[in-house]
Amino acid sequence: MRIALGIEYDGSTFKGWQSQRGQKTVQSAIETALGVVANEPIITTCAGRTDAGVHALFQVIHFDTEIYRAPRSWTHGCNANLPHSISVVWAKIVSSHFHARFSAIERTYNYLIYNRSIRSAIWNKKATWDYRPLNVTLMNEACSHWLGMHDFSSFQAKGCQAKNAVRRVSCCEVKKESEILLFKVTANAFLQHMVRNLAGVLMEIGSGLRDPSWAGEVLSYKDRSLGGVTALPDGLYLSDVRYPEEFEIPAPSHREPI
Repeated sequence: MRIALGIEYDGSTFKGWQSQRGQKTVQSAIETALGVVANEPIITTCAGRTDAGVHALFQVIHFDTEIYRAPRSWTHGCNANLPHSISVVWAKIVSSHFHARFSAIERTYNYLIYNRSIRSAIWNKKATWDYRPLNVTLMNEACSHWLGMHDFSSFQAKGCQAKNAVRRVSCCEVKKESEILLFKVTANAFLQHMVRNLAGVLMEIGSGLRDPSWAGEVLSYKDRSLGGVTALPDGLYLSDVRYPEEFEIPAPSHREPI
């Protein structure tokens, strides 16, 4: 049978999602915990492979097994064998046609920027610090250039293995709450480092160093070497993954980190 899990994690101390020999990763921790519950090795597939230092409010995974456990047993059994920085929120039996990655319709990432002249101890590793006053109006003007279907080659990591860089962005906006800026972007799929590269451009524009039109110019270059600075991973959260209703995947309990 195929089992899906909803997971949240603090990625601060992990070398990303994907298992790597000799490295502490989220996937390795999850598969070890699942193996204890199933009493057999378990291999998982995720909705989106997050990088080192990146967090998740709503990561979705699936795995196949012949071992039956009630959903409650998968959830609580895994959590009993996981570090407190990772939590399985729900588990359910799904159709064999469900695929955590390829069945996804859209994914949403949030990027938090702590905007104060003095760095924060509380938001350390949970938000990226920018000491420069950032103009949210200018940043939202820049975001408008990225809505729709575009070639995002300028925002793609050099080592990205995607077959093409065309993505459809349905939501791209910045809002402010006290000293925190939240950059939200939803797309059918993302390229490696795409959100961090978008955030890097936005912070340059928000600080007044660049005009909002630069966001469109960078997009048109289709050249990563002209694409600006890659923002740190600290403030990045995978916050939502949407699937067709037929799979009845639970909605996230919270879609934003603030």
